[in-house]
Amino acid sequence: MLKMIMIIAALGHIICGITDCMMAYSKSGRFEFSDVKDNSKMQKIFSTMSLKQLEAAMLVGVVALFMSSFGYIAISQYILKSNEAIGNMMLVAAMFFIVLISAHHVLCGSVEWFYVKLGMKEESLKAVMDFFKSTSVAAIAYVGLLVFVILFFIMVVTGNTSLPRWACIFNTLPAFLILAPTKAPAKGNIANAFMFIGLTFFM
Repeated sequence: MLKMIMIIAALGHIICGITDCMMAYSKSGRFEFSDVKDNSKMQKIFSTMSLKQLEAAMLVGVVALFMSSFGYIAISQYILKSNEAIGNMMLVAAMFFIVLISAHHVLCGSVEWFYVKLGMKEESLKAVMDFFKSTSVAAIAYVGLLVFVILFFIMVVTGNTSLPRWACIFNTLPAFLILAPTKAPAKGNIANAFMFIGLTFFM
């Protein structure tokens, strides 16, 4: 049962990663956050971005994150057997992450949707960026994920679980640190999927 949950969680992050790419890529190129300083670059990228593509990315992404939530809950329950306090902390951190990152995912997609819908003008960019700045607090979701993966890493590497100590490598944190310097898209989702795929062989 746990293996199936890990697979579902990994698939959730893979799908979410695809939706991130749907928001970042158009036929005209890849959107980088630094592009918001130049509306001409934004217009070029988003001129071929379909509103339906953005709508699908937002909705499917939320479903994918819901799928992933089962994996975080399962890991928390697994840790509860070894340390009730740490397990509960991980559960709270995981739910904090999932709820807020789902909101953040939709808000990011909404910014792009409204930019395209409003005609991709200079004033359109200013309006959506004001909206983005006022709602960017949802990005605090990553604090929850960081707490979760650090606690999980410590529990495994210190031998406080039935997992071999070296299994600590199957964790979002080391995977993301390796991916961070690269230009790979959806780094966070790739790192999270790596954790769940690795754990499939042990849980």
